[in-house]
Amino acid sequence: MKLSELKSHLANLERIAFELPDGNLVPSHFHVTEVGLVTKKFIDCGGTKRNEEVISLQLWEENDYDHRLHPEKLVAILELSEKELALPNSEIEVEYQGATIGKYDLDFNGSHFLLTSKTTNCLAKDKCGIHTEKPKVKLSELQNSTCTPGSGCC
Repeated sequence: MKLSELKSHLANLERIAFELPDGNLVPSHFHVTEVGLVTKKFIDCGGTKRNEEVISLQLWEENDYDHRLHPEKLVAILELSEKELALPNSEIEVEYQGATIGKYDLDFNGSHFLLTSKTTNCLAKDKCGIHTEKPKVKLSELQNSTCTPGSGCC
């Protein structure tokens, strides 16, 4: 989800809720402790230099049960961050403390935000010899095999 989509969804909500991948909700007394622009410059396993940019939101919860972050307050925080950090309309990544700091993609189901699992991937499959599709083989092009039923070879 991009920053503009997040702000658009917030404009139509009365309260904010985040659901973890396991179906549990982040406690409603969470705070957004950081909004940042994270730039990652790296070289993939195929030797290609790459740049990645995401907007990071950090969620934090403690024993502060008297405060709740309302949608209009989060929009104000996001707009201040846009102005002060010159944030682009980039994808959102959410950090949340579990057993360690987890990083999640963000989605929306119409009533609350979904923290969705991120995965790793090889960005240079073609250079690593990893096929993205199964090769198509024509049976007519296969050579005759000496393997016959009962011979123990198959």
